[in-house]
This record gives sequence, C-alpha cells and structure tokens, in this order.
Amino acid sequence: MPTSNAPPEALTLDRLSTPIGTALLVTDEMGCLRAFNWTDYEPAMMAWIARHYPNTSVTEGRVPSFVRSAFKAYFQGDARALEVVPWKASGTLFQLNVWNALCTIPAGETVSYAGLAERIGRPTAVRAVGLANGANPVAVVVPCHRVIGTNGSLTGYGGSLPRKRWLLNNEGVAVSP
Repeated sequence: MPTSNAPPEALTLDRLSTPIGTALLVTDEMGCLRAFNWTDYEPAMMAWIARHYPNTSVTEGRVPSFVRSAFKAYFQGDARALEVVPWKASGTLFQLNVWNALCTIPAGETVSYAGLAERIGRPTAVRAVGLANGANPVAVVVPCHRVIGTNGSLTGYGGSLPRKRWLLNNEGVAVSP
C-alpha cells in the first residue's frame, strides 16, 4: 500500500498475546498499521516512532477491531488473514519499493534476498535489499519473514530466528530446526 507524506496526528498502541510472544500493534487514526513489533523490542520500536513521527502522540488502547481480528486469525493459522490490514510506512523510496515487493510474496512461499533484488529491478542491490528488509516497520503484514538465504537457510529476522521459523511454519513453509 502506498505511503502518505502526512504524518499521523495520533497513534494507538495495542498489545496482542500470540503463540510467540506479545505483539505490539500501532495504528493511526484511520486504522492503518504504522508499526509492528514484539514487546522485547518495544524500546527500539518507540525510538523508531519518535524519529519518524516526532510530533505524534502514542496512546495505549485498542486498535480497530478489524486489525485485531486479522492478527488473531493469522496467529490461529489463517496465513492470508493479514492481507486485509492496511499499512503506511515511513521510509525512503528504495525501502518502500522493497516493502511493496515483499507484499507480492504469497503466504506459504519464500524468496531469496537475491530474488527480491531482482523483483525490484536492482539485481546487484542484494545487501541494500537486506537492509531495507530489516528496516521494515510493519513486519508480518509486510512479510519480511518470507525472505531467506539463497541456500534456503533462515537468515536475519529482527524478531528472532525462532519467531521467523514459527511464522513460516504457520504459513505452511517447511523449515528445518
């Protein structure tokens, strides 16, 4: 989904218990996901929000029910449930291109960093794609966990490799322990 140049006036932070930890869901006034992370990364996420939305207030509360319901369904096994969650992200044009390309990887499939670089027409930008992938502020909805090493190995996931493994297994991707 395209990003807006206008920063949100207010953000709502909700906490959702999942099989792999408590998730942090942050939406704007329109119900668009602006940030996602896990409670063990909350300080880093809040610092990111302060940097990207410096004049925006963050209040704990409930995100819209359709967002919460989509996340619940996903964590209960509906691999495509998050496809309906709108998102907006603050990032460079290159990052936005990578994040939009991530959304073209269907649930249950993976792509390598090199393959993702090819998808955006920048086949030599594998490292830059990896950095953009790692900077994704709306993980899981923008499925950065679906990117793996060229040799099929699980590499790099800001939320931890055990969580990446769980997310992929939840979507039907067989990954070895």
